[in-house]
Amino acid sequence: MDRTASRPLVIVTAFTASLLVGLLLMLWMMGGVRGVTAPAAIGGPFQLTDQSGATFTDKNLQGRPSLIFFGFTHCPDVCPTSLFEISEVLRAMGKDADKVNAVFVTVDPQRDTQAAMKDYLSSFDPHLKGLTGDSAAIQKIITEYRVYAKKVPLKDGDYTMDHTALVYLMDRDGHFVAPFNLSRKPEEAAADLKHYL
Repeated sequence: MDRTASRPLVIVTAFTASLLVGLLLMLWMMGGVRGVTAPAAIGGPFQLTDQSGATFTDKNLQGRPSLIFFGFTHCPDVCPTSLFEISEVLRAMGKDADKVNAVFVTVDPQRDTQAAMKDYLSSFDPHLKGLTGDSAAIQKIITEYRVYAKKVPLKDGDYTMDHTALVYLMDRDGHFVAPFNLSRKPEEAAADLKHYL
């Protein structure tokens, strides 16, 4: 390759590298890098009840990777779709599904009692745990996981819930890894999840 032809490429590469270094240095000086790279900021201690009436805490997440989804049983589309997709990933994992925590946490404790959660989850993979509790306990976990959840009144006097629709992937130590991508074949998602076993 001609040296004169490659010179602009070298200049652009050097400029881009120095720009990135400068940006990272500026973020570090302002304390921004710590905020950007602090996945531990998501999650924390909680105590709720699963659909069978057993106490379920953050300690139950230890030792296995976890998929955690926040929603509610009266959700018309996003929640059943996401829980179906999680169920398909668990099915694709075969026996390894026993080595994963799959958790559905309600953002609507007023309606989502233990019995309501049990009935609702009977349509999905049996590995799924449905967690509920009183309003204070639900608000605590919502805050810890940085979940957006808001009651929205409807014209007929009923209400629905606006909420974060991410699936949280937590590692074996209960630390947040990343949002888990369900927009792919269940077999691909299962192969990805197996890396965290």
